[in-house]
Amino acid sequence: MKVAYIIGPYRAKTIREVVENIRRAEAAALKYWKKGYAVICPHMNSALFDGAIPDEDILEGDIEIMKRCDTVVVLPGWHGSQGSIGEIHEAVSRRIEIIEEDGAELEDVA
Repeated sequence: MKVAYIIGPYRAKTIREVVENIRRAEAAALKYWKKGYAVICPHMNSALFDGAIPDEDILEGDIEIMKRCDTVVVLPGWHGSQGSIGEIHEAVSRRIEIIEEDGAELEDVA
């Protein structure tokens, strides 16, 4: 079984928008579980930990988890997310398979 990692925006201007980002990532995770992947959804792993743990620690931990995955799934909206951009660069540098969800459209990020 391949392991997929979900990449997409987490942070937002309001808590409501953060929750919406989490829900979008959760829906993508469910979709890929149904496709036969084991899925890591970092949005769910540290949902609403904001302020309890430094962002840098969470982002570093997420990258460490992603390094062990076979593929990443990139969600729309990644362009405006520094965390997503960093994860995509890491995936590219490690030659991890990248799946673009509808509307994600990766440009040359290498």
